[in-house]
Amino acid sequence: MWKEQLLPRHPMAEAIQYALGQWKELTVYGTDGVIPINNSSERKMKRIVLNRKNSLFVGNARGGWTAAILASLTSTCRRHEIDPQLCLTQLLINLPALPSSQLSD
Repeated sequence: MWKEQLLPRHPMAEAIQYALGQWKELTVYGTDGVIPINNSSERKMKRIVLNRKNSLFVGNARGGWTAAILASLTSTCRRHEIDPQLCLTQLLINLPALPSSQLSD
């Protein structure tokens, strides 16, 4: 095995050691055909990673604040199985007509 040819702190040696430590979990896909390879938690995390990368280009602090609010709103919609576009459309239509005393409701 070529792992022994690497220094212990070499990034490739660390990656191999990590994979070997997770071997049982990695090989379960080959022994049980019912388990999906790409699970739902992975798909949910992908949104967070993409949002983090997109946040590099918001321009300024106010843009970052707005992007964070929109990401939070759309994530909440998805979690409650609500169409995010429909929800935001309804918010933009209804909020201007709402008295400020009812905003917290």
